[in-house]
Amino acid sequence: MKEIYLFKTIKFLLLLISFNSLILFSQCSSDDSDQNMTDKVYDKTASEDKDSDKLNVDFTNTNIDSITHDGLIREYILYVPESYNDSIKVPLMLNFHGNGDSAGSQMGYADMRNIADSNNFILVYPQGTILNGDSHWNNALVSATNKSSAKDFEFVNALIDKLTVNYNIDSSRVYACGFSNGADFTFALACYNSDKIAAMGAVSGLMYQETIDNCNPLHPTAIIEFHGTSDYYRPYDGIGDSYASVEEMLNYWTSFNHTSKDPLTNSITHNGTLIEHYTYHDGDSGTSVEHYKVIEGDHVWFDLSYEEANTSELIWNFVSKYDLGGLR
Repeated sequence: MKEIYLFKTIKFLLLLISFNSLILFSQCSSDDSDQNMTDKVYDKTASEDKDSDKLNVDFTNTNIDSITHDGLIREYILYVPESYNDSIKVPLMLNFHGNGDSAGSQMGYADMRNIADSNNFILVYPQGTILNGDSHWNNALVSATNKSSAKDFEFVNALIDKLTVNYNIDSSRVYACGFSNGADFTFALACYNSDKIAAMGAVSGLMYQETIDNCNPLHPTAIIEFHGTSDYYRPYDGIGDSYASVEEMLNYWTSFNHTSKDPLTNSITHNGTLIEHYTYHDGDSGTSVEHYKVIEGDHVWFDLSYEEANTSELIWNFVSKYDLGGLR
């Protein structure tokens, strides 16, 4: 009974915080159609995600920190493994939430803390800003059609710089991954912030057509991507002229990296779901591009097991093989 009472009390407090935040938002902005505002990492709103039962997030051993950028206080969740020793350089993983989600909810869906413990890397879940009432990442360049004014590419650079000052980060081994809009943004980071990002992973995200048209990374970039064929929010075949299809995304990265045109293929069935795995190998600097095609998969951070590894583990096992110079 005590546990039930404690759970209800915590739930009430979270609802009270969200309500007060809503009031503050309405007081600060009379028109949020094109205004970016800061958001909180503990906001559990999840407009795109269908797996909302995972939103009761355990924040044990994490720190909520912030950085002021472009006049906004930008929060992020920081996890430093107990094995961290400031005399040894360690990798950094940035994990980005989807539209309407939060850093906290992303940690619930894609909890990499155990992986960070086992592999001794620093893990960060950044928080996006508010646009039209939802948290988001601005994955587009400045233009008349871009409704967001968030300078997220610059924010990520500033965040990496701050973490590099505070911790002994291996600057050649900074990785990024994300879900949905966070995955869209991660693709853009691989294009526009390639001097910082060594390799990347994307789950249920697409490349903005504008990103493909303007993408010019400074180095061959290894990519791992997961996508369901029944994804409603980020359809496998793309969205009109705005978002490229998964096939077009793969064509871009395999061509840029000069990988093999014919992939190595494999497939398994996990809990009744067919998963097709495609590996485009032998790219420049040893890079490869991997794609996990989840047949009838929805718009989720996939709860799958492939060769005894889940989605988060597959991403880490892949990206960690690379640094800014390619295959380590």
